Amino acid sequence: MPNFCAAPNCTRKSTQSDLAFFRFPRDPERCRIWVENCRRADLEAKTSDQLNKHYRLCAKHFDPAMVCKTSPYRTVLKDTAIPTIFDLTSHLKNPHTRHRKRIKELTEEDLRKIKERRLASSIEQLASKKDGAVEDSSSTNEDEPQLSTEEKEFRDHLRSLFEVVVMLGKQSIPIVACKVSEAGHMSSNLQALVDYRMNAGDEALKKRFQATAVNTEYLSATQQSQLLDVCENTVREEMLMEVRESRFFSLVTGDLVDFANEKHLPLFLRYVNQQNVLREEFLDFMSFDGDENALVERLEAQLTDRWGLSMEECRGQAHKATGTSTTKMKAVAVLLMQKYPLALHMPCSHMALNIHLANSLPFPNVQVVMETLRRVKVFLSTPFAQEELEKAISTHYQKHEEKGNTLKLACGSEWTEKHSVFDVLLDMLPPLLLCMDSIRDNDDGTFSDAVTADAYSITETLSDFEIIVTIIILKNVLTFTRAFGRNLQGETLDVFFAANSLTAVLHSLNEVNDNIDVYHEFWYEEAVSVANVMEIPVNVPRLFLRKQRAADAGEVHAEVYFKEYVTVPVIHGVMQELEDMFSETNLKALKCLSLVPAVMGQMKFNTTEENYAEVYRTDLPSPDTLPAELHCWRIKWKHRGKEVRLPTTIHETLQLPDVKFFPNVNSFLKVLSALPALKLEDNKSDTASDRLQVYLDSMSSKQWNKSLAMLNVNTRVKHDLDVMVDKYCRLYPEDDPEAEAESEEVAESEAEAVAVAEAETKSEEVAEEDAAMK
Repeated sequence: MPNFCAAPNCTRKSTQSDLAFFRFPRDPERCRIWVENCRRADLEAKTSDQLNKHYRLCAKHFDPAMVCKTSPYRTVLKDTAIPTIFDLTSHLKNPHTRHRKRIKELTEEDLRKIKERRLASSIEQLASKKDGAVEDSSSTNEDEPQLSTEEKEFRDHLRSLFEVVVMLGKQSIPIVACKVSEAGHMSSNLQALVDYRMNAGDEALKKRFQATAVNTEYLSATQQSQLLDVCENTVREEMLMEVRESRFFSLVTGDLVDFANEKHLPLFLRYVNQQNVLREEFLDFMSFDGDENALVERLEAQLTDRWGLSMEECRGQAHKATGTSTTKMKAVAVLLMQKYPLALHMPCSHMALNIHLANSLPFPNVQVVMETLRRVKVFLSTPFAQEELEKAISTHYQKHEEKGNTLKLACGSEWTEKHSVFDVLLDMLPPLLLCMDSIRDNDDGTFSDAVTADAYSITETLSDFEIIVTIIILKNVLTFTRAFGRNLQGETLDVFFAANSLTAVLHSLNEVNDNIDVYHEFWYEEAVSVANVMEIPVNVPRLFLRKQRAADAGEVHAEVYFKEYVTVPVIHGVMQELEDMFSETNLKALKCLSLVPAVMGQMKFNTTEENYAEVYRTDLPSPDTLPAELHCWRIKWKHRGKEVRLPTTIHETLQLPDVKFFPNVNSFLKVLSALPALKLEDNKSDTASDRLQVYLDSMSSKQWNKSLAMLNVNTRVKHDLDVMVDKYCRLYPEDDPEAEAESEEVAESEAEAVAVAEAETKSEEVAEEDAAMK
């Protein structure tokens, strides 16, 4: 039966957390102080015995110095521990919510009496009752019996196993090795490491192994799966505790990952932790099966039912989709926003806006270009491929050495993920084809057959005139959004100005659309010129011509075809995507960045956050006082001392000690910080999505394991082995040594019964034979 925390505004229970839960003390004086600090009026009429029997407080309400572990399995409070950490205000943000644990409002008389009682009952008086408190179970997590020798050995054995599993996850070591053993079975790295530890003298593992029957598998596949599940869930719960405490979060999804021939969607959550640091953490994979409605239902169930979060607190969503999954994820985003209007759909800060816009265009030719870019990126990571490309650049641009050197620098620094990717790709097309031709020839045998086959496939794609036209159209159209996208991923001041410049960007694209004939003529001529340099024939796609002949339609000129089927759709698609991703609500949210003091200073402290505050009005603790608070906030920074520097980011602003005196501003900044469009501040290391990709790249897809991926990506999260052991014993009690002993006794008694029955049967048969003989 789970324990529920009795503190107001606390929803923790023991089955959802690894925190210790402590009984109210039996000592009347000490129990009264606990009740007084809780401010629970309904508990005042109860006796200390009733409170001790039925009510608990979780460890979050005590100073950490008051909580200690007497053993790996037992958490206790110091004799003088008093709960002092309570949330007595968060219910005010939603006054219509019905609260079971009502908070007592203190009058001046109550406050006076409390002070008098606290002076009268000092800590020394509490300490004098230490002898009586020894027998008291108030300081224990539960009335736990003393562990037997068998239970301790079983827990030590589990601890060693969890230590091995955690090490596998941290070091990116797969459970199953690629090589097949002599016996014809896939060798297990987990079993090999367990054997190594036993040989190295791990007594807990040795004793368990020696007690195992000869023909019984020491570490079965079922137990391996259980160990991995417990590790994964423990790490996830540690992060979810932070998310629940922060209240607001954003949902971010990554590229699809194949597990066991089934597509899965990586799920990340972005939030501001209790230290006011922005985090973005990987939490799980989710099946991608089904249509958009099924995917939305699965997402909601994952976040609410399994993780204990509320979608009402989701303030943003970003989906880093590629290929055919893009259209599906856009539909998912729309459905989520219909149900939760404040879950604003925004571009992901990890992906350049121009790449996101191109990925979002549901046209086959555009998707072929984007897929080819991804293939080129992987191909150039092949040994010697980058050197071959640089040789091809030197050869092609030998008369323009300066441009060649610039291109070499550009192609050596993740150019396929930058805002200017299509400009670089266009300049690189001739040398890229030259490089691929050289690799295909493979005169010196440097490259394998698989590499030369990939080079041939990429060459065939880039030698298509339709692809050349598509690249040039994308390059020219997305020139208008390049600066906007770069600012969107820049510093806070850049993002604020980007939000105010979207109108100009859309105006420019509308001007292009109104004069599409003139623009397309220039762009088509550029495509023909590039094709002539690369000796690529200018023609209409073969598939389209075949359909035209089947329909007995007239001949279509190439320029007209590409205008109708490439230029116009790309222009309209980019404009529509910008309007969807940066709706009026989204722009209002980004314009609230003027709360950051450096932005205020740039605007000469003439900002109007009040006009945009309605977006997050329900998230503010005191929305009625917002205008006055914002005025004080501006005055504070406008009349600061000369030596005071204006904070330039949300993170810097939240770290200020006096920001707590501006509760509305504080809440505003925390919500804004979690928006997925803003870059991760104060994040010097790589992101969770980068770490996940490193894990996936470090081994073959057959060796991927979801639980080990969770451990590997989240190495910063505390891995408490004792918590894992406790959780394992709760979830799988049938593995408990006492249960095993009982099962052995039952088996023995059954065997004895069978032996007795067989003996009786034999004696009856002998008696019958004797009778027959007589």
